[in-house]
Amino acid sequence: MVLIHGTAASSRTWDALVPHLSTSHHVVRVDLPGCGQSPKSIATSYALAEQARRLAATLDQIGVTNATVVGHSSGGAVATALLEQRRDLVHSVALINTGPHMGAFVGPDSNIGPVTPEGLSDDQLRLFLSSAFGPGFAVPQAVIDEARNVDFEVFAATSHAIQAYLDERALPDRLASLQTPVLVIFGAEDQRWRPESAEDYRAVPGAVIEMLPGVGHSPIIEAPERTATLLQAFTS
Repeated sequence: MVLIHGTAASSRTWDALVPHLSTSHHVVRVDLPGCGQSPKSIATSYALAEQARRLAATLDQIGVTNATVVGHSSGGAVATALLEQRRDLVHSVALINTGPHMGAFVGPDSNIGPVTPEGLSDDQLRLFLSSAFGPGFAVPQAVIDEARNVDFEVFAATSHAIQAYLDERALPDRLASLQTPVLVIFGAEDQRWRPESAEDYRAVPGAVIEMLPGVGHSPIIEAPERTATLLQAFTS
């Protein structure tokens, strides 16, 4: 099971979920370019096709085969791009609160102006990041700390690449032609993507769609055990 984080995040996003999955799966977490422990390079392209190519090369290098690839938020778009390139590698795909197209986006403007995370208090960052969770959910301190390490050039380049990929072709249209098992998990209280847009994935033959009541944009943090149960049922 390969786990791909979303924009402005890292492999640490999955910390709460991994213990529930590692009892039944060989779990691989990645840091996308410029995120977490992956270096930033001025020569790096953040286009999704290129990100998928580099990810596939890494998985080949460590001997991963027959993978269920799980993407959270924009990580689901990277998972889809990987499937488009390497159907021999990807056995199935699970998308967690991944918007099907830009028309489903309802999140706040991600531009916080010239102020860097270092110039914001914990409370200010917590307010800024609150839309990544359900209403009333306490943003974990680990998320606040990680936000201070975000490279905003990488964030902007990745955000642009994701939007370009979704504008080119919606995810349900891409997945419908690939004949691969698909699971869609959506927090019913998502404040960044319209929760009802999960229904757009009905266009994918055989897609399984699971809504999580009382959960926002980040089920992997808000409800890791429930999320793991859905993933394990899907892979079994």
